[in-house]
Amino acid sequence: MRNSMNYKGYYGSVEFSDEDNVFFGRIIGINDRITYEGDNVQTLRRDFEEAVEDYLEICAQMGKEPEKAYKGTFNIRIAPTLHRNLAIFSASHGKTLNATVEEAIREYIN
Repeated sequence: MRNSMNYKGYYGSVEFSDEDNVFFGRIIGINDRITYEGDNVQTLRRDFEEAVEDYLEICAQMGKEPEKAYKGTFNIRIAPTLHRNLAIFSASHGKTLNATVEEAIREYIN
C-alpha cells in the first residue's frame, strides 16, 4: 500500500500539509477516528504508533473490543445482471459466489 504505515495490524495514511508544513494521517479501516501528525517522518511514525497504543489502551479501559481493520468482509453493490451472471458462472464452475469474487479480486490486484 502506498503512502501508509503499518503497526500491530493497523494501517495509517500518510499525507502532507504544505500550508502547515506538517505530516499527518489517520488510522484506516476502522470506524473510530484516530489521527496523528509529525514534523518529519520519524515523528509521524512515532505519533502513529503511540496513537495505536493509546487506542488499544482506551479500548481495554472501556472494556471495548478494539476494531480490527479489514476483517475480510465487505458489501458491494453491482448491477443485477452482473450479479446473476456471476452466480451462474460460480455455480457452473462448482464454486461459491464468495470464492469466485475472491479469485477475481486476487487476479485483478496481482
